[in-house]
Amino acid sequence: MSGLNGESSRILQNFIGGEYVDSIQTPCKYIPVTTPHTGEVIAQCPISTAEDVEKAVEAAKEAYKSWSARTVKDRVQTLFRFHNLLHTHIDELADLIVLEHGKNKAEAIASIAKGAETVEYATSLPQLIQGKILDVSKGVTCNDTRVPLGVVASIVPFNFPIMVPMWSLPIAIATGNTLILKPSEKVPLTMYRIVSLLKEAGVPDGVVNLVNGTVDAVNAICDHPDIKAVTFVGTSQVANLVMERCHKLGKRVLALGGAKNHLIASPDCNVETTSTDVVNSFSGCAGQRCMAASVLLIIGSQPELLERITDKAMALKPGSKSGEVGPVIDKASLDKITSYIEASEHGGANILVDGRSWTKSHTKGFWIGPTVIFHKNKEDKALHDEIFGPVLSIYQCSSKEEAIEIENNNPYGNAACIYTTTGATAEWFIKRFNAAMCGVNIGVPVPREPFSFGGINRSKFGNFVDITGDGGVEFFTWRRKVTTRWGQENLDPKL
Repeated sequence: MSGLNGESSRILQNFIGGEYVDSIQTPCKYIPVTTPHTGEVIAQCPISTAEDVEKAVEAAKEAYKSWSARTVKDRVQTLFRFHNLLHTHIDELADLIVLEHGKNKAEAIASIAKGAETVEYATSLPQLIQGKILDVSKGVTCNDTRVPLGVVASIVPFNFPIMVPMWSLPIAIATGNTLILKPSEKVPLTMYRIVSLLKEAGVPDGVVNLVNGTVDAVNAICDHPDIKAVTFVGTSQVANLVMERCHKLGKRVLALGGAKNHLIASPDCNVETTSTDVVNSFSGCAGQRCMAASVLLIIGSQPELLERITDKAMALKPGSKSGEVGPVIDKASLDKITSYIEASEHGGANILVDGRSWTKSHTKGFWIGPTVIFHKNKEDKALHDEIFGPVLSIYQCSSKEEAIEIENNNPYGNAACIYTTTGATAEWFIKRFNAAMCGVNIGVPVPREPFSFGGINRSKFGNFVDITGDGGVEFFTWRRKVTTRWGQENLDPKL
């Protein structure tokens, strides 16, 4: 594959109707794709237009006719083969993720495995969407079946090039829809390869289409009347805009936004386990995940816990090997993260671990090390805004009531966790957290299939179902209910 060793000559295309095709516009415009390790350009991503989206919609509409007519048992056979191909090509795919995103190799492999779990869930849909049937009164029967929506679309972010697209793609097509996927222009290479594997697995041409691009492609997807539903993952600001744009046309939309996740350390927490978990949560994937720890609220003075967190964060090294911390996605992200550290420092916070040293020691790429900030001012912006980098803000609370008040006042509602060795303490916090995905001694409480993923408040906009599991099935289908009565007068007289 050309363009994967630092060359900028690799020109990407869209994938429409089972073929890689150039953007319709002449001349085609491109945006450079860089590797965050060095900042070098590794490919050119087309900036597609509404005409490209229209071409994808037409291919998807044509494919829908035969794809939706197939049984769900038949459709998932392609996903069994695709699941096998994911594991066969896992090293190749992980290397692509490392190259274009910056995750270390172990994180990249883990993200592929997590995406494969949703594929596994989708292969079980013949057993999960059978529908119901019941004699509801004398001579009257009701039954329901799930019906696909038609052409649907998914707009996905940069931070998990395979895992997040797999939140929607397998369930959408297994239930009989055809899909248009718009990957992030920052990490287009991985899904560019995935669509060829879907074709190899036997997914018919036009069932999954890939349209690269930026805001014009997103707007065209939201506005197209033949796209019946849209999923989106990104910032809360854009998620809200996508929801509003889709709702103007009355279409389904599920838009997942940002997060500010709070971990709370009770005085009785296990120091060794808690410190390891907290550091892994805020620094893993360079903090570029919506489930990462952003704030640690410690109840009372816990100097030993602070010392262990500081020591473990300082011990982390930059790189792509297991346990190392990779770069952030681009210079804009690096500058944003740095600005929050500087603002906290100027506001009187103590920088216990300063990741800016990595930036100084790397002349190329977008590197910033794990950073731990001990705040004295409850109003510091780093305690409230989504930073999306390897930064942990720590604040000492005087009581559990103050800790839960801080967590509850945050406008997001993705994740929260309590560290304790006491069941009563865990139960007290779990009942009061203002978050949809909660953990007890687990810093990244991502639900595993068949449980669904999704937040509340400003972490989720639009249709209030979750994006994976039964929430995904509910989103990508509607229920047809049939009530039937056959009276005695309808009996065949020959019987």
